[in-house]
Amino acid sequence: MTNPPSAPVPFPGRPKPVLAVRDLVTHFPTRAGLVKAVDGVSFTVERGKTLCVVGESGSGKSVTARSILQIVDAPGRIVSGEMVLNRADGSSVDLAKLHPRSRAIRRVRGREIAMIFQEPMSSLSPIHTVGDQIMEVLRLHLGMSKAAARARTIELLKQVEIPRPERAIDRYTFEFSGGMRQRAMIAMALACNPQLLIADEPTTALDVTTQAEILDLIKRLQAEFGMAVLFITHDMGVVAEIADDVLVMYQGRVMEHGPADRIFHAPEDPYTKMLIGSVLKLEDKAEIRLRRPALPADRPPVIEVEGLRMQFGTGSAAFAAVDGVSLQVRAGETLGIVGESGSGKTTMGRCLLRVYDPTGGSIRYRRADGSVVDLAKADKPTLLACRREIRMIFQDPVSSLNPRMTVAQVIGEPLLVNGIARGKDLDERVAGLMRQVGLEPAWRERYPHAFSGGQRQRIGIARAIALNPRVIVADEATSALDVSLRFQVLDLLLKLQDELDLAIIFISHDIGVIRYMCDRVGVMYRGRLVEIGQADEVCEAPAHDYTRALISAVPRPDPRRRSIHNRTRYTEPSERSVAL
Repeated sequence: MTNPPSAPVPFPGRPKPVLAVRDLVTHFPTRAGLVKAVDGVSFTVERGKTLCVVGESGSGKSVTARSILQIVDAPGRIVSGEMVLNRADGSSVDLAKLHPRSRAIRRVRGREIAMIFQEPMSSLSPIHTVGDQIMEVLRLHLGMSKAAARARTIELLKQVEIPRPERAIDRYTFEFSGGMRQRAMIAMALACNPQLLIADEPTTALDVTTQAEILDLIKRLQAEFGMAVLFITHDMGVVAEIADDVLVMYQGRVMEHGPADRIFHAPEDPYTKMLIGSVLKLEDKAEIRLRRPALPADRPPVIEVEGLRMQFGTGSAAFAAVDGVSLQVRAGETLGIVGESGSGKTTMGRCLLRVYDPTGGSIRYRRADGSVVDLAKADKPTLLACRREIRMIFQDPVSSLNPRMTVAQVIGEPLLVNGIARGKDLDERVAGLMRQVGLEPAWRERYPHAFSGGQRQRIGIARAIALNPRVIVADEATSALDVSLRFQVLDLLLKLQDELDLAIIFISHDIGVIRYMCDRVGVMYRGRLVEIGQADEVCEAPAHDYTRALISAVPRPDPRRRSIHNRTRYTEPSERSVAL
């Protein structure tokens, strides 16, 4: 580990940093003992600059941000350290010495230091209009009249590029999209022209094109207002795109701190090297894929989808979530399906297993004996038999595993229910499956909560392959995992694909994961498959305008290749004709 220096003392005549944190320690007492969530962290945030704090889950980055504003969740508390806020008028205050409920810290919150969060709906009231919530901040901190506050709110909504601000001011948050909610929260944060904006994972829940818009917006407003930004994230691509300086955290401690270019191109700490290496690995094909021979050209498809349609609602309220999708996948092949929220990719995946009954089209599945079944029209007994051969891996391993069942019960349940194994044979099969996915069989009597996120996903994979399936549908199977775990799970799936000759349909919003994992890729937009082809061709030379926009919005993990500001924008032909 590289021992980072304490926050530097400014030289005489040199502008003081907006915030100087020195040796910050925040603890959480638990039944299992004391958790040092923040353990001796030091850094400065300079005026007009962006400091990105990066780390995986549990690194302490969000607790560090919350400590600054004294909003650490109970029973956590700041134990020691300094957090000196240097005000524009030349005065200073140590935030660590202020009581969390004092009037002094309340004056700082929102007025001098503002914060935006990952999920706007957890911070914005659903029962008050967006305008009322921003106006409340203006009236509370600046003492504005109602009329002046309303005029200023409309101006703020215009600054954050919310369309028709005169109408938007009277709308509720549930009437906004995810990106618009985040813009509303930014407007509220900037209401009092703060010196420092703390952004805690503000783009994590957003689609890649919306994320690019929000990052652009924050950079523009930073230049306009001259504020400092403390940006918390786990996404090294985002860090490379916006950071002036980077602070790398692991288990509550600072592992490395320095300019973005040095951190990315000459990292010193082993953990930083691992973190950046994990991200760079997703820029290329998986080594397992590179070693494989080409699939025989005459190999028939395992699944062939023609004109698939899934409509929800009726009459004027009818909505086609999947609209005429056609594709095929062969044994030993991975087909990626990429798209943003609302593209229909998850709905399509669920149609393949008849979780939803398709409105139209066919899903022809070729069974091991060579017979072909149209899953869209199959009766219940046939469908149940086919579901043993087509298995699904879900996005969230926590919600997809029964917390009341041991790992042995979770993995062994498909074998038991289908009468394939019981007793000692079942126990041996479960142990074999655990070894196959890289888990210790000795852990089989533990419950899911005792495992990490990556281990839980391995449990889900073991359950999925228990019946020796021919097809795996993986729906965002790695999106809930830290980057260092992500490629481990991807490599595991590729290894199992080689061992079991699996066809994999891999659904994701992450272009990097698709590039690493998939042989071919289909791009979905508003229910339609707008492009399909070899993964390299689609990622490097996309044919469709939407695919170009999607790929150009992905931040690259290299501060020397910042490009999303110059990204391609996509407008549907129908929207262009309306604009004309």
